[in-house]
Amino acid sequence: MSSNTKRLCHNEKDNVMKCPYCGSEALKTLETRDSPDNAVRRRKECAECNRRFTSYEYVETVELMVNKKDGRLERFDENKIVRGLQKACEKRPVTTDQIHGLAEHVRQDLMSLGREEVSSQQIGDLVMKYLKEFDRVAYIRFASVYKKFEEPEDFKKLLKEVRA
Repeated sequence: MSSNTKRLCHNEKDNVMKCPYCGSEALKTLETRDSPDNAVRRRKECAECNRRFTSYEYVETVELMVNKKDGRLERFDENKIVRGLQKACEKRPVTTDQIHGLAEHVRQDLMSLGREEVSSQQIGDLVMKYLKEFDRVAYIRFASVYKKFEEPEDFKKLLKEVRA
């Protein structure tokens, strides 16, 4: 569908679908089908000019942006979470599917916030939350990097928290 057709089909002012050929609002939906990429395909017919056309209904997705500690913005990348989890879970009884599932939970939680921008700290905190419930050794490994442990006391403090 060309951008011109899109403009004619859907009038933003009164929010009513119109025939792309004659502009009539008298439309009949002939068939509705699910299509790839989480969209709904509708075949419509105009009652005025009897011409047919196809419309698509889809979920608008917003590109999630991450506000880094240094102020830069970058696109959210679930693979970065997966890589961090793989390092934390190395030589642990954790499957790749479990790692990907945990990363997906983090992504879903972030998307449910309904914001276009999240901080890298929010992401790290969510990973920590899930890891703590999932595997305490992996949690401590991840925390030591995420929280930039420098002294043995940092580990002792976290171990007390995990044992509590």
